[in-house]
Amino acid sequence: MAVRATPKIVAQLRAADPVMDRLIEEHGAIVRRELREERRGDAYGALLRSIVGQQLSTKAARTIYGRMLELFDGHAPTPKQLLAADPDQIRAAGLSRPKISYLRDLAQHVEDGTLELERLDELSDQKIIEELTAVKGIGEWSAHMFLMFHLGRPDVLPVGDQGIRNAVKTQYRLRKVPDAKRLEKIAKPWRPHRTLACLYLWSSLDNQPVT
Repeated sequence: MAVRATPKIVAQLRAADPVMDRLIEEHGAIVRRELREERRGDAYGALLRSIVGQQLSTKAARTIYGRMLELFDGHAPTPKQLLAADPDQIRAAGLSRPKISYLRDLAQHVEDGTLELERLDELSDQKIIEELTAVKGIGEWSAHMFLMFHLGRPDVLPVGDQGIRNAVKTQYRLRKVPDAKRLEKIAKPWRPHRTLACLYLWSSLDNQPVT
């Protein structure tokens, strides 16, 4: 499964919502280019990067993640390697104690088979969210980003994403930032292509999330 911006899908979005029609006119070429550049990596590595990058700028997240990889000969550590590593060594790479505990919890879930990454593709979006958020440090937002950017699920609405909420406030000329319920209502016409609609909204802010 993958997020696509085919002429048919784009036409459906444009016909469903006049605001989306304008956004596609303004940002369609940028989003098409970004979709062509998407490269799917391994699920475990994507989740490691997600935890490391929480509450950090893109540059800081990449720097700290790179330092962590240096501890493991330039490669993402396997769950077994991460669990065997000295937490203080990992902390020296710039990671906080809570983040190290989150990384270790992810590694433990994968190592003991509680989280079977290779079968996530077979599950529904909601079930994937439930399985991922059972890991400490992976919240609903991180699960939504994983669904959108790693698994390429086409109909995800990250109601907790501040960028999406700000973009909707601006583009739909709302008096205040919408809550989850209002956002769901506004996004209803975008179904079943809410992931793509979000790409146009992020593009309007020039503020895509770190994934």
